[in-house]
Amino acid sequence: MNAVEQILAVQPFMVLDGAFGSELALRGFDTNDALWSARALVDAPDLVKAVHRDYYAAGADVCTSASYQATIEGFVRKGLTPQEAAGLIARSVELLKEVRNEFIALRSSQNLPSPLAAASIGPYGAYLADGSEYTGEYRLGVNGLREFHRERISVLAQAAPDLFAVETIPLLEEAVAVMLELEKFPQIPAWVSFSCRDGRTTCGGDDIADCAQALSRNPQVAAIGVNCTDPRFVEELIGVIRMASDKPVVVYPNRGERYDPLTKTWSGGAESFAQYVESWYRAGARLIGGCCRTGPEDIAQVAQMRGRLGY
Repeated sequence: MNAVEQILAVQPFMVLDGAFGSELALRGFDTNDALWSARALVDAPDLVKAVHRDYYAAGADVCTSASYQATIEGFVRKGLTPQEAAGLIARSVELLKEVRNEFIALRSSQNLPSPLAAASIGPYGAYLADGSEYTGEYRLGVNGLREFHRERISVLAQAAPDLFAVETIPLLEEAVAVMLELEKFPQIPAWVSFSCRDGRTTCGGDDIADCAQALSRNPQVAAIGVNCTDPRFVEELIGVIRMASDKPVVVYPNRGERYDPLTKTWSGGAESFAQYVESWYRAGARLIGGCCRTGPEDIAQVAQMRGRLGY
C-alpha cells in the first residue's frame, strides 16, 4: 500500500497544499525571475519553510517542495555550479521534511495520518520560463524530455521524499518521459497532474482520457488528475478521468484568473475556490488542494469541508 492509499484508507480524501510562488510574492518575495519560486531556495530558505509550515497548519496532508522550477540548467544559467544547483534541489526536499517532521506528533494527537512530503517535478516549460507549460509548445520527444528530467529526478529521489508530484504537465509524452525516469526509484510513488485548457483537453492538445488510460497501467502512479487549471473545468475533467482509469483522481486548480507569461501577472476575476470543493469530492476527486493564487486560508476551508464529512 503506497502513501496515498494509506491516507485514503482512513480519510474520504487527501488535503493538498496550495500555491507556493504566489504565496511567496504575497509575503514580499520578488518571484519575477526565471527561477520563479526556486529563487527562494537561494535567497530565503526560512520563508520557504514558513510557507510550508502554514499549509501543514491549515490541515494539509501533503505539501510539495520548492523544486517546481528548480533545475540544474536553470541554476547554472544564474551563475551557480552544477554541484551547487544539485545541492539546492536536494535542499528543497530537506527543508520540506524539516517542517513536515514538526507536525508528525501533532497530527497523531489529532487522530490524523502523518503528513507527507512530496517532491515537485515541474514540466520542461517551467524551465523555459515562457509560459509554455500552459501551451505545450515544445516538442523534444520522449527521449529528449527524459534527458532533461533525468538528473533532477535523481537528486530529488536521493533526498527521499514520500512521493513525487509530477505537476502542470501539458503533454502526455512528457508524463510518459518522467515516469520512465521514475521507474529507477520504484519505492517512491507519484501522482501525475496535467494542465488543461478545457474540460477534456490538456494544454498541449492531448485528450485527458488518453492520458489517464496510458498512466493507469503504471503501478508507480498513485493518482492522476489536473492542476493549474480553471476551476470551472475541473468537475468535467474528473468525470472523464474516472471513466478512463480507476486510479484516485487528484485536483488542485488555480482561481480561474488568466496568466500572462510575458509580464508574469494575473488578470480577470477570481473564482470563489471554496464553492467548488464539495462538488469535486462528489464527482470523485480524492486528492484536493489549490494551485496558483490559492493560499493557506483556502486549504483550511478544504480541510474544514472534510471535517464536515465527519473526519
